[in-house]
Amino acid sequence: MIFWLIAIAVTAIACAALLYAGRGRVVNVSAAESADANSHFRLVLAGIDADLAAGKIGAEEAVGARGELAREMLRAKAEAGPQATHEIGRGTLLSGLGLVAALALGLYAFLGNPNLPGQPFAGRADVAAQNMDLGAAIARIEERLTADPDDLRGWTVLAPALLEVGRFAEAANAYGRIIDLSEPTAQLLTDRAEALLLAADGAGSEEAMGLLRTAAEMDASHVQSRLYLGAELTRTGQYDDAVRFWQAAIDLAQGDEPWLQAAQQGLAVAENDGVDTTALDQAEMIRGMVESLSTRLYADGGTVEEWSQLVRSYIVLGDLPNAQIAYDGAVAAYPAAFDRGELDSMALAAGLKLNGAEQ
Repeated sequence: MIFWLIAIAVTAIACAALLYAGRGRVVNVSAAESADANSHFRLVLAGIDADLAAGKIGAEEAVGARGELAREMLRAKAEAGPQATHEIGRGTLLSGLGLVAALALGLYAFLGNPNLPGQPFAGRADVAAQNMDLGAAIARIEERLTADPDDLRGWTVLAPALLEVGRFAEAANAYGRIIDLSEPTAQLLTDRAEALLLAADGAGSEEAMGLLRTAAEMDASHVQSRLYLGAELTRTGQYDDAVRFWQAAIDLAQGDEPWLQAAQQGLAVAENDGVDTTALDQAEMIRGMVESLSTRLYADGGTVEEWSQLVRSYIVLGDLPNAQIAYDGAVAAYPAAFDRGELDSMALAAGLKLNGAEQ
């Protein structure tokens, strides 16, 4: 009750101040200006009288000058009169202030609560969340869920957080609780399967595979479940089924997905009964490029950078005998040590020898 009395008093004071400020008023500033203007006219009149006495002007001219001066005085007084000001109607102003006061008090009565206890700034939920690490946040959510185990929103927040910190088995249980409290979806089933597979640490999980198959059947456009199925079936040697799921995932791609290249490689492995032909193809392609560079350098020569590239390529491929031959060819083409730059350092660090063919 005290709060409402204070609120009404403050509102009344504010409205009174606005009412006073909104009333039209005329500030009398004409007195000083009139005094200054009369002083000016008196000086002019004194000048006319002085000129008449000195004989500079005649009597008729003096009368005309005084008449003109009198007209100027009348004009000045008319222009210096107080300016009329427009005043807002008192009824309009009072109605507006009453509406503002009623609206403010009514909104607070509907939305506010003056009986809430004071809360320190540091104890507020938003500030606490900013200063809380993930572990503390998880602990607080778990404490809340212990008191209210049917809080779907709490489980929805907890499950991915547990997955983030590596508590995979608990994350799987959390996803299971979400599924129990809501309708299962392909994504929820896949999320639980993912947690189970991570908890198994490469050993596989029959429960996870069942969840993934259910997810794939539930949603014909769900990619993630098909990718997991393709990977797990490839790992366990079930290549025909793996090919089917890899291809299904690839068919759902738009062409710019980050997982597309990995899926294509997984498909190639499954189609070749577990042999990663893409790696073999890449190695063969690199070796062909090295051979082409080698043939050209031995036949036509090249820059020291090209010789360095050839030596480095053989070293990366682990072919040290050909690396030594290429190094000898580079030394023969550039016998001055300062021309070879970093080539010598690279070659000697790999175990090659200077002029190894002569030793």
